[in-house]
Order: sequence, then structure tokens, then C-alpha cells
Amino acid sequence: MKRLVLIGVLAAVALVFAVPTFAQGNAAEGEKVYAREKCSMCHAIAGKGNAKNPLDGVGSKLKAEEIREWITTPKVAAEKAKSTAKPPMIAKKLSKEDVDNLVAYMESLKK
Repeated sequence: MKRLVLIGVLAAVALVFAVPTFAQGNAAEGEKVYAREKCSMCHAIAGKGNAKNPLDGVGSKLKAEEIREWITTPKVAAEKAKSTAKPPMIAKKLSKEDVDNLVAYMESLKK
């Protein structure tokens, strides 16, 4: 009996690690965060906003973890990407839910 329970637990753990992770946020809510935080002052989507830093197709170019890094620790992301954009992006103080939603919105921007 103990052996069956152990096998069941191990199978459950294996299943948890085998399931791919998906974006946790809501893209429609992320679009609202984008607007509320005035991201278009520095970025453009579909020709609306600052054309110097377009985000069109960002969901095809970056993984969710990379998008999250640009939002939460832009200095680190810029160093990794060897970005020379001026002025450099500043970190926003957002809730985890807002970040998740913004990441989901950015992931939806595919070409």
C-alpha cells in the first residue's frame, strides 16, 4: 500500500513539472495597464505612441520571462540585450497581477 501511495505522489510531482507554464495574466487587462501607466509616452503599438520604441511583434521576439524582466528590471534586461536606447527604460512599481497582465498583453503582440 505504501508503495502505491509513493508511486502516486511521484507521478503527481512528475506531472506538475512536465506541464508547460503559460502566461498567468489577462491580455485585455494588460492593455488597460499599458494605457494607465502611459507606456505609449515611450513606446508605440500599431502606430499609436512614441514611434522610437515600437512594441509591435514583441510577443514573437521575446519569451514571457524576458518581457517580465524588461518591465520589472529594465536595467538588467537592457544590459543583457546590449540596448543603447536613450533614455533608458525605468522600472515601474506594479503589482504582480498588473505585471502578469502586462506580460500577457505583450505576448499577444505577434506579427
